[in-house]
Amino acid sequence: MKRLFALTFAAFTATAAFSQELIDKGFVEGWNIMMDPALGNGCLIQTVYQDLSVVRIGYDALGNRGYFAVYNKAWGEIEQGKSYPIRFELDGKSFDATAIGFNQGRVPGATVFFTDRSFINAIAQNRTMTVYNPAGEVVMAIDLKGTAKALEYARECQNRTL
Repeated sequence: MKRLFALTFAAFTATAAFSQELIDKGFVEGWNIMMDPALGNGCLIQTVYQDLSVVRIGYDALGNRGYFAVYNKAWGEIEQGKSYPIRFELDGKSFDATAIGFNQGRVPGATVFFTDRSFINAIAQNRTMTVYNPAGEVVMAIDLKGTAKALEYARECQNRTL
């Protein structure tokens, strides 16, 4: 319910901030299902949290890879194209990754790309994701409730577009 309220409150801000046009494919378990023409019509799920972080998990059909992206207006120190070592946990299981900084319509964010398809299943099968910076400080912690069902719909969307 908190995400739904945040989604309603932040939809205009988040939508206006992103320059790319996403194609709406529905709404499932607190997540928007969308298709991104800029990524070869890759399908994705997106939600907005109470802190106005916009989270996307999806497929980059052009690069044949998946991604996890987070945008937040409060993250002004992120630089376009800079690599950031991060660690994240899925229900206590730790993963090291490199996030790439970007600014989407003057909203800073970071993306982690991955080619291991089992990683998307790991996201779907867990309840929480916590992201840490190199100093071990929590950058964000998100509730993954509804993610499994939303990712199932994103897979169906992706299979239809191939």
